[in-house]
Amino acid sequence: MRKPGFDSQKYIRLQSEHIRERIQQFGGKLYLEFGGKLFDDYHASRVLPGFAPDNKIRMLLQLKDQAEIVIAINANDIEKNKRRGDLGITYDTDVIRLVDVFRDFGLYVGSIALTQYTGQPSAELFEKRMTALGLKVFRLYRIPNYPSDIQTIVSDEGYGKNDYIETTRSLVVVTAPGPGSGKMAVCLSQLYHEHKRGIQAGYAKFETFPIWNLPLKHPVNLAYEAATADLNDVNMIDPFHLEAYGETTVNYNRDIEIFPVLKAIFERIYGECPYKSPTDMGVNMAGKSIIDDEICREASRQEVIRRYYKTACQLRQGLSSEQEINKLKLLMRTLGVDTSTRKTVPAALAVAERTGEPATAIELTDGRIVTGKTSALLGASSAALLNALKLLADIPDELNLISPTVIEPIQHLKVDHMGNRNPRLHTDEVLIALAISAATDEVAARAMDHLSELKDCDAHSTVILSQVDDGMFKKLGVNVTCEPTYQNSKLYHK
Repeated sequence: MRKPGFDSQKYIRLQSEHIRERIQQFGGKLYLEFGGKLFDDYHASRVLPGFAPDNKIRMLLQLKDQAEIVIAINANDIEKNKRRGDLGITYDTDVIRLVDVFRDFGLYVGSIALTQYTGQPSAELFEKRMTALGLKVFRLYRIPNYPSDIQTIVSDEGYGKNDYIETTRSLVVVTAPGPGSGKMAVCLSQLYHEHKRGIQAGYAKFETFPIWNLPLKHPVNLAYEAATADLNDVNMIDPFHLEAYGETTVNYNRDIEIFPVLKAIFERIYGECPYKSPTDMGVNMAGKSIIDDEICREASRQEVIRRYYKTACQLRQGLSSEQEINKLKLLMRTLGVDTSTRKTVPAALAVAERTGEPATAIELTDGRIVTGKTSALLGASSAALLNALKLLADIPDELNLISPTVIEPIQHLKVDHMGNRNPRLHTDEVLIALAISAATDEVAARAMDHLSELKDCDAHSTVILSQVDDGMFKKLGVNVTCEPTYQNSKLYHK
């Protein structure tokens, strides 16, 4: 396990205390816009070693009796069949997944907010489906000239036309499958309706990144820019906070740009705005929970390189843009790193140059590097995986973890019966073969016992991995990158 740079327990304690204070500040009811991922925040866990991916959920569990969750989804995203890049599932499917996950944690999901609704056919089908599943769905309509026409927005013709979402708890967490889902619009619409009903309520924003009390060019904050390169988010000094308090803090461009509009909306609803800056709106204690700054800096530098490789592969697949890759190159130059800073890159490239075939390198959490080459029996990633397990289990390199007599029947099945042209075993197949061997072979069983130690390791492939190998590395918790090139010249790659 890597040395931590972040104290999760301190973070959970500080964050929950801060949210309780904000609830009381607004008289006992708070709408909390929750940015980022609530329970699978792997970006945060990579740039802040020690941050658990489910930290935010664990924090919310401290407020379990006070909290309810509203999930926002943009009707246009349903119509466009928009998908999550990390999971590959559509936003409407992810809403159902989120409901199940929150309920499994024991959190109360109150309703679904359908934003930007204009009668889209797919959105109506989604609403019927959710209602059939016993979920409450509320419509929020598209408001013309939003967000510039404040007079119309904060009126019966604007927020007033939206459904009033019935909530029962003091903390209403508004989350979504992804950005652009209308979380802030849900919160502000609710404040308008609550005020009309004489109910006192407030609004706050929970975004982990950028971290407001770290320097503008801190690697952790630059890693956030890398993660949102497709949105072209830019970290900025918050000018409103600097003017109001004489204190330099960091926010991002969209929040800074929208703050004058948000301030005007608050003033129209309440007569005054409770906040003097976008930073004031936040409830983020992440910066106060960093215990080793250099560890987080180095982890963030590595994350920017990973983001570069991910985007370079997407560009090769026609799924990204030159503008996005150029921004990541600029961030790497700003941090003084290049691809060779990722130790697995030169290690994998050296094997590929020597053999003339695809290669993979894995860096263990203790810094040791192991490589895998392409052979007649195994793909490079499968070979690297087995070699890593050998090293972890202190098994001599010359010993076979899986007998060729086990591998060959699998190849026969793949090629002769399943129509697969590639006889080499993928990572999932090699792990199944290893598990079978472990039933009768003590050495294979010893290797299997070390499988969990691959979590948080880094890996690099000299070719774009298959969906199977890429998915298997993710399941094992290995942070994998690839050179933006395919193993062959075919147009269709599964």
